[in-house]
Amino acid sequence: MNTSVLSGKRLAGLIQQRAQDEARLLEASGLRPVLAVVVATEDESTHWYVRSIERSAERAGIDCRIVDLGHDATEEALAGVLRDLSAEPSVNGIILQTPLPASVRADALVGLIAPDKDIDGANPLSLGRLAVGQPAFAPATARAVVELLDHYEVPVAGRSVAVVGRSAVVGKPLSLLLLERDATVTICHSKSGPLERYTRPADVVVVAAGRTGLLKGSHISPEAVVIDVGTNVLPDGSLVGDVDEASVTGVAAGLSPVPGGVGSVTTALLLLHTVEAARQQSRTTLLTASTSRI
Repeated sequence: MNTSVLSGKRLAGLIQQRAQDEARLLEASGLRPVLAVVVATEDESTHWYVRSIERSAERAGIDCRIVDLGHDATEEALAGVLRDLSAEPSVNGIILQTPLPASVRADALVGLIAPDKDIDGANPLSLGRLAVGQPAFAPATARAVVELLDHYEVPVAGRSVAVVGRSAVVGKPLSLLLLERDATVTICHSKSGPLERYTRPADVVVVAAGRTGLLKGSHISPEAVVIDVGTNVLPDGSLVGDVDEASVTGVAAGLSPVPGGVGSVTTALLLLHTVEAARQQSRTTLLTASTSRI
């Protein structure tokens, strides 16, 4: 069987173009979207990723503020910055980039990001709203999986989808997005037992566990579609996913590559979310101003 490569590059370009078009419309009305990225690490791969966001934002007509507090930043300092950015009217989107210093509790910080600026769905309120169908920004990586499936016209309604990994960044929000599209979702994790028990019957398998080579060809049925969300750095510096690509190729009907798959779409969606947040906030500001004059 020929396994189709589900590249995210063209889709990422389409999403970035949409963000750019929306940003131009906003700027024509006097508003230039602003994205703030808070960083507190010496990890070079993180800084590389942040620089790539900054370059992509510039191309899309979005101002990107990098707030680098250094690897020894305290939780109090990070909390203060997040509160200030959430209250700053000119800032439309906020990302708290990981990893964070060992002494910092990420779960205590993400709740400080204003939900209307939480463009990567980090605040627990965003996940709660997503769960009950209220407006919220989904984590960009989770949404990227759905957008990639849509782009390649992979149906999920009435079909079985196995999601490997239960993180609040991918697994849990992705399951909610898939349920909204009438998929039958099974979430697998380290205590689930033999992986193939859940992945072999699935029409679509999404792997987001952070384990190199976790999913093999023997774990899936012929003609399944596999989306690899893993990002694992090998000793030589190369990036690989969670799928054993060699054994899955020839079995799966489609496979997203790493790199060049979900990751590129994720970055584009962060920009689109920033523009969408700016538009929503401008409408709220106009409505508040109009109401105050009554």
